[in-house]
Amino acid sequence: MSSPAPVPGPRRGRPAAPVPVPPGGHPLRVDPSRLAGQHGFSSPGIVGATPSGTTTHLPVVEETSAGGLVIDPTPDGPQAAVIVRRNRGGRLEWCLPKGHLEGAETPEQAAVREIREETGILGTVRTELGVIDYWFSGEDRRVHKVVHHFLLRAEGGTITAEGDPDREAEDALWVPVAELPARLSYPNEQRLAGVAQQVLARRPGIVGPGDAGTPE
Repeated sequence: MSSPAPVPGPRRGRPAAPVPVPPGGHPLRVDPSRLAGQHGFSSPGIVGATPSGTTTHLPVVEETSAGGLVIDPTPDGPQAAVIVRRNRGGRLEWCLPKGHLEGAETPEQAAVREIREETGILGTVRTELGVIDYWFSGEDRRVHKVVHHFLLRAEGGTITAEGDPDREAEDALWVPVAELPARLSYPNEQRLAGVAQQVLARRPGIVGPGDAGTPE
């Protein structure tokens, strides 16, 4: 199921571009130190974020998304499926797969679906990693976005971005978990990768067949 992590080349007629310097990001709404010294993992809380700037007169829209790290525990070490996409400036970004909840989906269900659509990999949720929440503004609204991230075990599939219905992902590939903090483009996702490393170090079997994961 695993394959080496190639450097993405051009697709759909676009030229190849270098991996950008991480462009920044909003604070991760979970303190990784909360995991230290605990048996099992408590659900991280969301720390309230407040909008800034001069757009407070605009209506507020709440958005919820879910995704995370789907792990393949290979003999050479655990690898995670990531996607490569371009931002509005045309630069490549290395990101965790995620997307909006649809209908009556739970965050866990949405994470499984979005990861399969964007990476081709079917996963099962093992535990929650953290929640990120942030604000951004459009011309006619302020958006408060909450993104739930989970650790999943890869159950099957072939790594590919061809199934992405939104065609936002240019590529999907396996990256060693140890390399994720340096490879991912956004600081909040880099910190989530650090949380995942802590989880896997303390419970390496969490992505193996013998571990039932954190109880729902």
